[in-house]
Amino acid sequence: MHIVVTDGDQTGQELLDQALRVLSPEVLGFPIDIVRFDLSLENRRKTQNDVVLEAARAMKTYRFGLKAATITPESKDDVGSPNAILRNEIDGTVIVRTGRRMPGIAPPVGVYSPISVVRMAVDDAYGAKEWRTGEDGDELAYRTEMISRKVCHGVAEYAFLHAKRMHAKVFGGPKFTVSPIYEGMFKEEMDAAARRHPEVPYEPQLIDATYALLLVKAGEALVIPALNRDGDCLSDLVLQMFGSLAGAESLLLSLDEAWQPKVVMAEAPHGTAPTLFGKNIANPMAMILATASLLAYSDEEAPQMASRAIYEATLEAVANGIKTPDLGGSTGTTEFTDEVMHRIQTKLEVWNALGPLETQKRT
Repeated sequence: MHIVVTDGDQTGQELLDQALRVLSPEVLGFPIDIVRFDLSLENRRKTQNDVVLEAARAMKTYRFGLKAATITPESKDDVGSPNAILRNEIDGTVIVRTGRRMPGIAPPVGVYSPISVVRMAVDDAYGAKEWRTGEDGDELAYRTEMISRKVCHGVAEYAFLHAKRMHAKVFGGPKFTVSPIYEGMFKEEMDAAARRHPEVPYEPQLIDATYALLLVKAGEALVIPALNRDGDCLSDLVLQMFGSLAGAESLLLSLDEAWQPKVVMAEAPHGTAPTLFGKNIANPMAMILATASLLAYSDEEAPQMASRAIYEATLEAVANGIKTPDLGGSTGTTEFTDEVMHRIQTKLEVWNALGPLETQKRT
């Protein structure tokens, strides 16, 4: 298995380094070939983003990518966001972020079941053209936005497939009553996907009602399909409902003709956290979980088993009081990873000793 790893900036790079410790063959019991690219701001400027294009080509070749958080400079004349380039180059269609309960952490609201936000990765507000004009002594600002039926179809279809795997309800949707042409196209594709998947519960809601009802629906497993900007805002809210952004990974998916992932890039949903840089107190959970999510998409048994072990070991560590300061503990970044690595090794050794589940049932 090959994973394209892209280095980043500040605390983002520190947390990536912790995740790579988890991926070592000494921990997982099998080798992973790392193909590495330096996407730090300094190198992006040096190469004028050529390194980002190279990383994207490698992800299309090897299917899997693991990205550290990077700095996006404010100036429009600078190198811009590597995320936008990667999304375009690998034909990213869907971004998936799943909030889940962390054992031993009391969430701010009474959420119990996982909530996934499945949002457009391209188009909408983030691909808009903007300009201003002066008129009658006033200043007017304009913006054009665009979505395609292909992307709407992909997000809607994947949301229902994801909900089927999660045994969840597809919930929410766009503000199609105010925007029947633009946002209505997305609603049409959601309704069509619901007809293709009648076994998946479906409760469409306007986006404002979705926000309001999230607290009421907190006991149900939900999948929320969303436009690009709506999903960006929703995912931050959903993840924080579970107590911390650090408890979830973010996935960028490129889909094939059957709407199955052909390229998967995982990262943490948080940024570079410059105030935590160099202090050994940042929470590495999200980057560690990002590695687990990538392994889960492998077609091979060993990476799939390792994925489960990483998920369980990370959450069990928190449940047993191994917490970084953001979760109310005093464990350092490195020490948290040490604990997770030890638990992964133990799990895999025990599972290998027990043998396949089918063998256990016969003994």
